[in-house]
This record gives sequence, C-alpha cells and structure tokens, in this order.
Amino acid sequence: MSEPEPRFKRIMLKLSGEALMGKLEFGTDPDEVDRIARQLAVIRSRGVEIAIVVGAGNIYRGIDGAAQGMDRATGDYMGMMATVLNALTLQDALEKHGQYTRVMSAIDVREVAEPYIRRRAMRHMEKGRIVIFAAGTGNPFFTTDTAAALRALEIHAEAILMAKNGVEGVYDSDPAENPAAKFIPELSHRDAIERGLKVMDSTALSLCMDNDLPIYVFNMADELNIDRIVSGEKVGTLVYSGGLDNQAPGPQS
Repeated sequence: MSEPEPRFKRIMLKLSGEALMGKLEFGTDPDEVDRIARQLAVIRSRGVEIAIVVGAGNIYRGIDGAAQGMDRATGDYMGMMATVLNALTLQDALEKHGQYTRVMSAIDVREVAEPYIRRRAMRHMEKGRIVIFAAGTGNPFFTTDTAAALRALEIHAEAILMAKNGVEGVYDSDPAENPAAKFIPELSHRDAIERGLKVMDSTALSLCMDNDLPIYVFNMADELNIDRIVSGEKVGTLVYSGGLDNQAPGPQS
C-alpha cells in the first residue's frame, strides 16, 4: 500500500533547544539529535520542503546563572548565538542522513552560516535543501517562537509544527503541575491567547492568527508523529483560525 500524498508541500518545524537534550540537564544528546534528523530525512524523502527554527534552552540552561541580573538585550543576544550552535549541530546530523542543508542566520556569522535572505531561503527549499534558521529574528525581546512564525509566513509555509517534549499537545493547565489537566484537541489562536495557554508566546500566536497559519502542537517523542501530521492525520493539538466552530484543515482529497 503506497503512502498518501503529503498534506503539505512546505512546513516549518519549531524545535525547542530542550528537544536536543535527551535526558541531559543541558547540552546536546547526540542520539536524540540523530533521532530527530532521521525523522526529518523520512519527511524530506516524501517531497516535503522543510524549514526549521531551533531554540537554545539546552545551552542557555548552562549559562543562565551567568545571565542573572544581566541587561535583557545582552542576554537575548547570548541566546541568539546559542541557537547558531544548535543549528550547526542539527545540520551535521541531517547531512549524516544524506540531506542537503543550509543554515541561515539573522546575525552575521558568515564563516559558518549564510545571512538570511528570504528569496534565497525559498530557493534552497525548492532545490530540496532543508533550511535551518538560526539567531531568531536577529533582534532582542523576540523569542524563537516569534522567529518561527515570522519565517514561516515569509517563506509561505503551510503550517507550523510545534514540537513538545513529554506532552501530547495543549492542555487547559500545566500537566506537570496538575495531573487532572485536560487535553485540548483543537482550538483557535484567539482562544489560546485569551486563555494564556502554553502554545507559543502571544506575539507569535497573533502573527499566526492574523495570517491564518495553522499550528500543530505534538509530542516529539513519538517518531511517527511528524510523518502522521504530514499525511493529514489528527495528531496532538491543532491551533487554527476557525477554532471549534469551523471545520479544521483536513487531508487533501
């Protein structure tokens, strides 16, 4: 039985830095990075164009103490530089799985990454390369969530896939603190903002809401989840403009 036609032609995957840690307290776990790269290689083999924005929580945990009391802008620039390290780590793992990649940075580090140019990024994806966006938006006071939303809109991605660790999607409260937290299969961007749910930060959610960009929040621990979403299956939580009152985006007929 052949695989279904992919639901999406181009996706944005938002990876937290913590997704690269595995069971470590901070840093990167090579086995975990390889597992992620292997999943993405499968998706790319199906013809899906992939862009990635990666956070830096795994590295920033190690320097968090040094950043205490530091100017916010300086701390944010430190975080941006840390995302470049993660992008290069992910690039190396992807290339070991035979994938062609490009790292594009919003901060000028030409020795290791291309400067971000929107049309060049789109051209890379059209040629089958996986593009990893590093250094956030290049500006302090904006998170990598906002960078993922902004870049996704700029490159005309059809959806953001928001990878989470240890949870299946969005809940009405923090499941780590409340064992009775209820899973929410789908909701609107506006609902997520008004209820303060931990999907993305409010700036990123507003960008997605204003531009009708759906967000799929899913558990990265299941290696088949990205493939299932790309195939049009219901996985995790879908956040979209219609909310519960309108029809959710579904598989292509």
